[in-house]
Amino acid sequence: MHRKHIHNVRRYVMSTRKWKLRVVFWGGAITIGAIAALFAMASFESDELFRSFYQNHPVLSLLIPPTGLVLIAILTRYVFKGAEGSGIPQAIASLNMHTSIARSAILSPKIVVGKILLTCGGLLSGASIGREGPTVHIGAAIMYSLRRVAPFRGKDITRGLILAGGAAGISAAFNTPLAGIMFAVEEMSRSFEERTNGILLIAVILAGITAISILGNYTYFGTSAATTTLIEVWPAILICGLLGGFFGGTFSTLLLLLTKLIANFAKQHPFTLAFGCGLMISLLGFLSSGHTFGTGYHEAKDLMTGDAQPDMMFPIYKYMATIVSYLSGIPGGIFAPSLSIGAGLGASISEFFPYIPLAVLAMLGMVGYFTGVAQTPITALVIVMEMTDNSSMLLPLMATALIAKGISRWICPRPIYQAMAEAYVGILVNQDEPKTSKPEASKQKPTNSNKTD
Repeated sequence: MHRKHIHNVRRYVMSTRKWKLRVVFWGGAITIGAIAALFAMASFESDELFRSFYQNHPVLSLLIPPTGLVLIAILTRYVFKGAEGSGIPQAIASLNMHTSIARSAILSPKIVVGKILLTCGGLLSGASIGREGPTVHIGAAIMYSLRRVAPFRGKDITRGLILAGGAAGISAAFNTPLAGIMFAVEEMSRSFEERTNGILLIAVILAGITAISILGNYTYFGTSAATTTLIEVWPAILICGLLGGFFGGTFSTLLLLLTKLIANFAKQHPFTLAFGCGLMISLLGFLSSGHTFGTGYHEAKDLMTGDAQPDMMFPIYKYMATIVSYLSGIPGGIFAPSLSIGAGLGASISEFFPYIPLAVLAMLGMVGYFTGVAQTPITALVIVMEMTDNSSMLLPLMATALIAKGISRWICPRPIYQAMAEAYVGILVNQDEPKTSKPEASKQKPTNSNKTD
């Protein structure tokens, strides 16, 4: 029996097929890390270019959002169909699709190219979007495409590849490996399979190492040594949890409601919608002196480092700009804007707590609002701790996240990405109904291309 076990282990270790799968999988994870790093650099430069143009030509720059968003909408509709939106709902939806044809439509190499180009285009146009959600979509698409070059088979392996790709995307995008793992468990798969743990961990580690080797071992918002005690900070925890949960929950509810209300108009007049949203982005940018344009990274970092004074109107303007940017239909995520809104919310109560460091309030606000939007408390606190290299705030951040989730769940019972994924699947089903309702379609025999994974 012992010999048989050793023989089976040796066969597994020495198997040519197994090694081919491993090498292809490792290569995919490294590719995700490299592309995510290059995407990060391109996004940062795009954001900086628009900011520079705004500072030098503030009036002319207000013409860029409406014209830029229309151009991106045209490219999205006619060249990169399926690249619209955050990308996280598409990645989640692909986990529950039963055919490889449906999955391949939203996890194709073409989508990867479109997501990168159009997200950078959105930042060049001043839209209030981020690259983190698109990076999840990119990671899932890259890992799923490995099935073309290696014999990965089975539904569980397919789901595992998509989960691992999405988690690797978050890990590389934020330089936060733990957050990548937690996001895959908390958000992308509410029915997380234990058997996917191994491939997910390897993908996250390899993608993270690759991104670090290209970008360096940086922290997203710099290093913060700010800390406090629970006794001292508990009133701020309560307020940030309540504010974050309320505003995050209303953001999700409003975004889902407005998306549904304008669905027909968006379908019939996508370019008019993009132009109108672009005008709103310009108006909000003008009212906020340019602070609502782009990811919000600079605004959040300045609050964390104390280089900016709190502005109670900033989170309100940024909140509105992010909703308008998403409704325009262009590719782009809400991760980075949500963190900046949260930092602004936390900082806005600083005058009531002058004895608490501004960075602490900004961190509490980020966790509270991000949890309110995504309803993923563990992901939120891990992201903020890893992005600021500050683990001393674990208990205050955890308490804030739990309060925010409770409030948000009461306002928005269905998590935003899950609701968007279900709506996305519904749209695909409605698009296919006319084809399948024809008499000829019912007589056709199924082909190999329609086999389930």
